[in-house]
Amino acid sequence: MYLEGLHLKNFRNYADLDVKFNQGVNVLLGENAQGKTNLLEAIYVLALTRSHRTANDRDLIGWQANEALVAGRVHKTNTVTPLELTFSKKGKKAKVNHLEQARLSAYVGNLNVILFAPEDLELVKGSPSVRRHFIDQEFGQMSPKYLYNAGQYRSILRQRNNYLRQLQRKQAKDLVYLGVLSDQLAAFGAEIVAARLNFLDQLAVWAQQVHKVISQEREELAFEYVNQIKAMREQSVDALYKAYQEQFERQQAKEIEQGTTLIGPHRDDLHFMVNGKNVQTFGSQGQQRTTALSVKLAEIDLMKAITGEYPVLLLDDVLSELDDARQTHLLRSIQDKVQTFLTTTSLSGIARKLINDPTIFNIASGHLSQDESVSSSDGSDSQNGDDGRETQQE
Repeated sequence: MYLEGLHLKNFRNYADLDVKFNQGVNVLLGENAQGKTNLLEAIYVLALTRSHRTANDRDLIGWQANEALVAGRVHKTNTVTPLELTFSKKGKKAKVNHLEQARLSAYVGNLNVILFAPEDLELVKGSPSVRRHFIDQEFGQMSPKYLYNAGQYRSILRQRNNYLRQLQRKQAKDLVYLGVLSDQLAAFGAEIVAARLNFLDQLAVWAQQVHKVISQEREELAFEYVNQIKAMREQSVDALYKAYQEQFERQQAKEIEQGTTLIGPHRDDLHFMVNGKNVQTFGSQGQQRTTALSVKLAEIDLMKAITGEYPVLLLDDVLSELDDARQTHLLRSIQDKVQTFLTTTSLSGIARKLINDPTIFNIASGHLSQDESVSSSDGSDSQNGDDGRETQQE
């Protein structure tokens, strides 16, 4: 899978951009606050219909504009798919093959991306919500069913929490309705946990292999899924459903007293274990970095195994956060394997040696110019002009 190019209209600091990309490594080179991360964000948005940097879609619309457009063509083994997203104050519209999609869940999955940024260390060091978000976001790209179930779960959870607050304040008394909501939440919760366990089981296999190589066989990485019902990989969806039902019955009085749902996958966590110890708590910074890198690189192979296509890799200023050994492993892992977009203020000596035939775009104030002295010519020329140097429409 690769993204042929990108068309932006009033997206962040890009007023009007048309650019074609290399199928290999695309380096976005420039000083800070010039638009490198904005371009990476646009690719992420094109894939997932939302940003990783803001929860407010209006932030994506350029200054003094009423509407923003993000569009591109995705190449897979046997298909070429045009994708288009429009953001306005009224909301967003998503099109696949020029046809508007009634549900965003039907759109997501046409372009799969993996984002790796310095803040991804929070995957290891951060709160449980960070790890839950990681699981939901990545697996949602690979499984439309999981994406649907997760959306339904969130909707019912909001309803149940609202009703628990009404019961807490004595504004409602009907425990039968609470039981209905509990039953629905248990059903979707069981589906989500079963899928998570399956996903993590597969991801762990790839991550263990990567981690062993990076740690030079000195460390063993394992995953431990933590939740209230002690869910295990061998349990069926029906068994998980019954376990949630039992827990809701036991915790009903406490949940009404606190006015919130205390049980469910929205409270679960993922522990990373290195040589049997929780790396979040006991690991060194080097072990935490290696764990985060191992998990991210493992996703590449897992997505290929599940979807049949390699994802697009987005590396946002990651090289500056990695030592030489980890840089080397990262760049060797992606070379000639996945289309990669890498933002950086400067290419280090190691990166220059290890990246074969990159296309380098210099970025300044939302304008792109291709550095042809080091770029390949395999389909990376701009759509604007014959010389391929200027990719920003004025």
